[in-house]
Amino acid sequence: MKFSSTTVKTRFDSPLGPMLAAASDHGLCGLWFDGQRHIPDMSDWPMVPQHPALQATHTFMQAYFEGDTSSFSLPLDLHGGTTFQQEVWQALLRIPSGASTTYGALSHSLGRPSAVRAVAGAVGRNPISIIVPCHRVLGSDGSLTGYAGGLERKTALLQLEAKRQAVLL
Repeated sequence: MKFSSTTVKTRFDSPLGPMLAAASDHGLCGLWFDGQRHIPDMSDWPMVPQHPALQATHTFMQAYFEGDTSSFSLPLDLHGGTTFQQEVWQALLRIPSGASTTYGALSHSLGRPSAVRAVAGAVGRNPISIIVPCHRVLGSDGSLTGYAGGLERKTALLQLEAKRQAVLL
């Protein structure tokens, strides 16, 4: 992953543990759980909690965990990934809250049915957890497989969204 030299960060607590958010001049470029796999080296990024995109992300995440179903409306900066990764991450954004898909179905939707492993790799390196909903992708048999933030968090996120959907029905 490549991040802009102007990237800034902040840290905040969530019900599933501390989170780190990062923003560039183009929008939100990262949202990770503390200790998550594939987290970039942020040592050179200044801590700027008052950055408007980071404040809006924190506010959105608080609402998300409290059950708010509104969508995230800030611009996302996914330019740090390869063209293929960006294509996969854009496909993740089309998975509605409360729904799920499989790595195979996601590969098919991208017109790359034989690229399941490559798609899974791109999903795992998604830099914007929850908002780019990689947690909604399951194994071919519906099992909970792979989540860079940990399977216990993936389970909690899916349960939160299922509960929210049940209330809406």
